[in-house]
Amino acid sequence: MDYNINFPNLHINFDHVGKNITIGGFSIAYYGIVIALGFFAGIAIACWKAKKTDQNPDNYFDLALIAIITSLIGARLYYVIFRWDYYKEDLLRIFKIREGGLAIYGGIIAAVITVFVFTRVKKLHFGQFCDTAVLGLILGQIIGRWGNFFNREAFGGYTNNLFAMQLPISAVRASEVTQEQWDHLVVIDGVSYIQAHPTFLYESLWNLAVLILLLVFFKKKKFHGEVFFWYLGGYGLGRFWIESLRTDQLLLPVIGYPVSQALAALLVLVSIGWIIVARCKIRKKEPQMEKLYENTEGIEKRD
Repeated sequence: MDYNINFPNLHINFDHVGKNITIGGFSIAYYGIVIALGFFAGIAIACWKAKKTDQNPDNYFDLALIAIITSLIGARLYYVIFRWDYYKEDLLRIFKIREGGLAIYGGIIAAVITVFVFTRVKKLHFGQFCDTAVLGLILGQIIGRWGNFFNREAFGGYTNNLFAMQLPISAVRASEVTQEQWDHLVVIDGVSYIQAHPTFLYESLWNLAVLILLLVFFKKKKFHGEVFFWYLGGYGLGRFWIESLRTDQLLLPVIGYPVSQALAALLVLVSIGWIIVARCKIRKKEPQMEKLYENTEGIEKRD
């Protein structure tokens, strides 16, 4: 297999991008290393924000130890369910996570369920916990997406834009190569390359922008859980666009529509609707609270 990855229009060439590193005779996939880095970075930012908002950082560390397991299981199950035709012939493939095949939406769903159970058991505020934990989640996504870079997966269709990425045809799954990419094969030093949208890069940069906005907005939130809903809306909006570019989409049965695009659109609508309704309720309560305060102040003056 050829190991080069090129970004021709940026004049950036990586001559040897391996998929794993060998330590003491044991092979460790870069994909797993990147996911682990994202996990630890996520814990760090969540604990930092917890301390800044007078919460107990230990709660977030305890949650992370549980969520890393449940999220990986959820991400894998989600992927396997929508690629069942591929896995049903050899069930052992389901356990070969190092080959890739994790769907972030499955991980998010599992993480939210984990947070709900955790906060109920610990008697903590679910919405406040989600607001803080989601900072760790999105930072983990920013870093974790680079695992796709090492695995040569989650790329888009043909493009010749500024960020166009060239991958050796021998390093990718033939089923994920479009006819347009076959028609535009590039041969360099005897090696055939496809040219594609680096959708992992788009999503990583989009998530970075969302994280910055969430950090800026955190102090301006009107209710616990609002930051989490802004994350769902912001991430969903970017994912809806990025998913439309990818060649390895998971499809809904019967209708054949990309499941991640459908879910992304739903999340955007639900999150925006929830925020609008919640803020309207708060706005209606504010005059009542001001009137109550004025009445209380008047009684105190008469006394």
